[in-house]
Amino acid sequence: MSPNKTPRAVAAAAALMLALMVSAGPAAAQPAAAPAASEPVRSPAAQALHTLFAASFEDNTRRFPEWATYRGDHRFGDRLTDASPEAQAEADQAVRRRLAEAQAVDPVLLSPQDRISRELFIEAQQRQIEQAAFAGWRTMSLRALGGPHTSFADLMAVSPVSRVDLVEKTLARMAAYPRRMDQEIANLRRGLAAGWVPPREVLQRVLAQIDGQITADVEANPHYAPFKRLSPQIAPAERERLQTAAREAIVRHIVPAQQRLRAFVEREYLPQAPASGALSGYPEGRAVYAMLVRHNTTLDLSPQQIHDIGQRELKRLRAEMDAVRVETKFKGDWAAFVNFMNTDARFFHDSPQALLAGYREIAKRLDAEMPRMFAELPRAPYGVSPMPAHMGARAEYYNGPALDGSRGGTFFADVLSFRKKPIWAMETLVAHEAVPGHHLQVARATELAGLPAFRRSGFGYTAFSEGWALYAETLGFELGLYTDPYSRYGHLQWQAFRAARLVVDTGIHALGWGRQQAIDFMVENTGVERGFVESEIDRYTSMPGQALAYMIGKLKIDELRDRAKAKLGPRFDIRRFHNAVLDQGPLSLPVLERQIDAWIEAQSKA
Repeated sequence: MSPNKTPRAVAAAAALMLALMVSAGPAAAQPAAAPAASEPVRSPAAQALHTLFAASFEDNTRRFPEWATYRGDHRFGDRLTDASPEAQAEADQAVRRRLAEAQAVDPVLLSPQDRISRELFIEAQQRQIEQAAFAGWRTMSLRALGGPHTSFADLMAVSPVSRVDLVEKTLARMAAYPRRMDQEIANLRRGLAAGWVPPREVLQRVLAQIDGQITADVEANPHYAPFKRLSPQIAPAERERLQTAAREAIVRHIVPAQQRLRAFVEREYLPQAPASGALSGYPEGRAVYAMLVRHNTTLDLSPQQIHDIGQRELKRLRAEMDAVRVETKFKGDWAAFVNFMNTDARFFHDSPQALLAGYREIAKRLDAEMPRMFAELPRAPYGVSPMPAHMGARAEYYNGPALDGSRGGTFFADVLSFRKKPIWAMETLVAHEAVPGHHLQVARATELAGLPAFRRSGFGYTAFSEGWALYAETLGFELGLYTDPYSRYGHLQWQAFRAARLVVDTGIHALGWGRQQAIDFMVENTGVERGFVESEIDRYTSMPGQALAYMIGKLKIDELRDRAKAKLGPRFDIRRFHNAVLDQGPLSLPVLERQIDAWIEAQSKA
């Protein structure tokens, strides 16, 4: 994600499900009930473990059918997640059963690879159990980057349109939408009663996002998107019937349900919203933040330690940015240079179309350079598309490919904000969201057929996925990017922005910072445009801890690369190092470190 992004970099429409089913992850489009003929013969212990993995995946596919659609599994495309308290309790019980079953498998009887899978699976269940202990926090589903109020529109954007029966399932989902929204409102009311309500600024963004979907022109409604691209193989009469049914569903089901959600937010939720979204101000909020720090970084670091790392990295990067200012021979101080970089017409495209074309041209250049940095590359393609207008101004993000090959990966660009998107920042953004960043990592993970389904997910560990994407930006120097001082400044600015996130996220949620203090700090220390910073601060407020993953993960990959180069000397191969990082799927940082240490040892003996 960039997000995430989750983690960035997680499909925005699946954000709610992902929090509940991190153990499942994308897998094959069909249920993984029995081993294929080509699968290796396993010991009884290993077979029990893989049977558990497959059963867990299939159970989560049924519980969270939206996530299945993103994977390309359309068996349950007529359903939406049951978000009732009873269904949530059943899901929690299933997690506890899975944990007990995985812990019962003796790791001594497993291969090294299966021991890693067991460890990661257990950790995933434990993370969910930890979150289940904080009922109030789990109700906080409305976020600055989206949530249940936007996820259905995002799901429509990837809904299948190749056959009449699949489109009929989408229509059934539209009919189920009011019940899903009523469940969400009830969930939010439970949080309200427990003192868990997002801050005012976040809820104002939520209202704007809902308003962007309640359009007078039904065919301009984002929920109508799949019906504009029905397969030409569908007969004209059937196309007309399906499109008429979709328009009726939007008027009858979608818009009234969103209006009910909007009314609840505006009349009941927003009046009780706190001015600050700092977790320290919520019941058990400090414990929640400590948990989220652990989950997002996968390391045992305190908020103060992370805050200090951010200050250290920001100081280093600011010095490099200022050196670029001197290199350009700009006549003025830092503040004047920032103003120049953010306002001079030469640094901006003159239309959304020109900005989109610019992103695509950079992506095409990078594609040709990938073999220089990787021993093996994924097959899945990707594209660059405009971000849906109803999302408003926000950070760009990436959605991964479908496993059935029906959809490639997509980098969604905020082209409507073209007047505030400087050309000098475009190269580092494409490197992050597309290649060698999110798309390369996520697509490669999905193609690792030797791993169990949940490890083939491109997400699951934000520190890994976002850390990789931030590290990938730095590869631009070796891939022909940042050849002029202005694009180099853009790269350094985004690195500094991620360092500043360590400071402001911990500042807001653990160290008593206010929203305005955080905004001013980021603007003054990174030079990023204030309006974008404001949206980002609301993001960190409503997604505590997620922003910590980027720089923490990147620094760990830097450390491992330096270690490998020092120990292997002339035997070090950057292409094979990168595949060693990626070819186990997403990992916690401690597991990644163990894997790279083992790789270094093996390479030293080769």
